[in-house]
Amino acid sequence: MNRAHNFCSGPCTLPVSVLERLAADIVDYQGSGMSLLEMSHRSDIYDRVHHHTIDLLRRVCAVPDEFNILLLQGGASLQFAMIPMNLLGPGRSAGYVLSGTWGKGAYADASRIGEAYVAWDGNDSGFTTMPAASDLEVRPGVDYIHTTSNETIGGVRMPDLFGLDVPQVIDMSSDFLTRPIPWDNYDVVYGGAQKNLGPAGLTIVFVRKTALDQAPPDLPKYLDLAVHAKTDSLANTPPMFSIWATGLMLEWIIEQGGIEAMNAAADLRSGMVYDTIDASDGFYRSPVAVDVRSKCNMVWRIADGPGDIDLEAKFLAEAEDLSLLNLKGHRSVGGIRSSIYNGLPTSSVQALVDFMTEFASTNSKQ
Repeated sequence: MNRAHNFCSGPCTLPVSVLERLAADIVDYQGSGMSLLEMSHRSDIYDRVHHHTIDLLRRVCAVPDEFNILLLQGGASLQFAMIPMNLLGPGRSAGYVLSGTWGKGAYADASRIGEAYVAWDGNDSGFTTMPAASDLEVRPGVDYIHTTSNETIGGVRMPDLFGLDVPQVIDMSSDFLTRPIPWDNYDVVYGGAQKNLGPAGLTIVFVRKTALDQAPPDLPKYLDLAVHAKTDSLANTPPMFSIWATGLMLEWIIEQGGIEAMNAAADLRSGMVYDTIDASDGFYRSPVAVDVRSKCNMVWRIADGPGDIDLEAKFLAEAEDLSLLNLKGHRSVGGIRSSIYNGLPTSSVQALVDFMTEFASTNSKQ
């Protein structure tokens, strides 16, 4: 099979070896006579898969014992509501960092549930920067501060996962397992699996056990994080296929050298793209401040060519002809975006930068 170079912002590219392991067992799971997709989530076979994935997450992410690991549905966006439902007490407040589309989305949902306020707003910079700890408005008695470690659409990244004197919640959907997590700084860490860990359908929530005591007693069952903690995320039928695939992906990450290796790979591959942008004498332009450039989602623009030629459209069309796929920027901002997650081979990034260099040389107005 001639594999495409897939720069999709999610779902992510998975390593061929992981896909082959899934394919080998998809019809007859390890001689059981049925697919895992057909099994009861109460079966002993699935129970082993489920808890193996939880154990691997604890191992790979070095999760302390004082955190529960929850495997949930609904995407990270459901956590925009579940977090304030569980952690934002009556008459209290939570501060939200508006660092881009997803930070704004989390704030909007929290505002529907309780007293949420803007702790920092990146609007003045066009969401091309990130705050330092000293930039945040931390109000007295705040229940928590919510941040987004990496904005997939805007291509900005928090370079420092700083600590505060109040509890923090962080959405790490698009740079999950590409960097170590300073657990002492957080009460909740969450993210969708579909960018660095597996197929869509699974959201991972790490929640400090003491934070679970804050939820009101009248929450609907599925929206109560404590319910999922008490049942090992088996209160209802979990996303079994996604959990299985994520477990295999975690085994692959361990084989590669763990989070340290993923962090080094993110440095290398994002650096290849940014070096190509910076060496293009302005042909390619990234709007993001250098010190907060994402290592998972690189965004850039190309100015129109002579006669108002749409060079971005030309770039995307020629890239697709070379099986360099899903490079179009998000519809809300346009431009070009390469999403480079854990499972994408470095050879795909090399193919991209080789094309970028050739395209700039052929189409430069200079």
